[in-house]
Amino acid sequence: MTSRSESYSPGQEDVTGLTSLLKEWIYPNDYLWDFGDYAPSLLWVLMPFIILFSPTLIVLGFIYLSTVLLHIYKRKNNLKGDYLSKSWDNGRRAVTSLWDMYGIVWHGYEVCGLDKVPKGPGLVVLYHGAFPLDYFYFLSRLYLKTGRLCCSVVDYHFSKIPGIKLFYNVQGLTQDGRAQCVEILKKGYLLGVLPGGVREALFSDENYSLLWGNRTGFAHVAIDAKVPIIPVFTANLREGYRTLGKIWPLKWLYEHTRWPIVPIYGGFPVKFCTYVGDPIPYDPCITAEELTEKTQNAIKNLRDKHQKIPGSIPKALLERFNKHPKHD
Repeated sequence: MTSRSESYSPGQEDVTGLTSLLKEWIYPNDYLWDFGDYAPSLLWVLMPFIILFSPTLIVLGFIYLSTVLLHIYKRKNNLKGDYLSKSWDNGRRAVTSLWDMYGIVWHGYEVCGLDKVPKGPGLVVLYHGAFPLDYFYFLSRLYLKTGRLCCSVVDYHFSKIPGIKLFYNVQGLTQDGRAQCVEILKKGYLLGVLPGGVREALFSDENYSLLWGNRTGFAHVAIDAKVPIIPVFTANLREGYRTLGKIWPLKWLYEHTRWPIVPIYGGFPVKFCTYVGDPIPYDPCITAEELTEKTQNAIKNLRDKHQKIPGSIPKALLERFNKHPKHD
């Protein structure tokens, strides 16, 4: 048998000893090297963080599930193009039913004032929460109750999610400019827009401040298309999903790069109730700036009437047991 002195040179013994020393310093007990034994405990420790920061993954899962359903419907019916036509109605109804069910189960979702949505075209304007799930819920309920499709102006980054092109087209999502939006309205569709965009989503808070800056594009669209504006606000939206936007380095990074990387957390099953305000009729004499201010005031009035400020997650959870008025 070969002896230890014959197997190792002095230099090798030094390296082996150093490795052992480092191992004992970092992991003083050998059993800690067996990570598998501690995986369940680690999972329990990380579970709150997984739950808090998982809403993005859950919603992406629903989007991909919707896309799969639409692909099945497309193949079964041999459909091609013309995604807003009636030939897609049954597939669209299946997808909107999925989102509506999610809203009812997880947020006890309700809509008050749906009858205020005009019969013809109109521009639906909403406050942008950290996670605009209420908007998908609203569109779904609108379609299921009235059969009306509301197209939507979405952020550029949303259009870059891989594999959702069919969902994007069938739901009437667009990132096009003012002229295309006017054309959609002139065809008789409703069009939804959230003027606050990513900045309002990430950096507004439980006080529900509107962060629209100098954005008046939606007002120009409404004036050019000669359509009314329908103000909409969802109560407890910020209590369901919040961001870490108050951490100033994250805000600084967004302002200098426009990367929407501020973490969103929550997914709390608080009560969501969407309130539809009285439409602001088309007025040929009003300017875009005046119409923007008028729309802001309409949404603020809905907020002040239906939202407790600052918002409270425990109180919003308790509202699941309260009955909201059907008409307001």
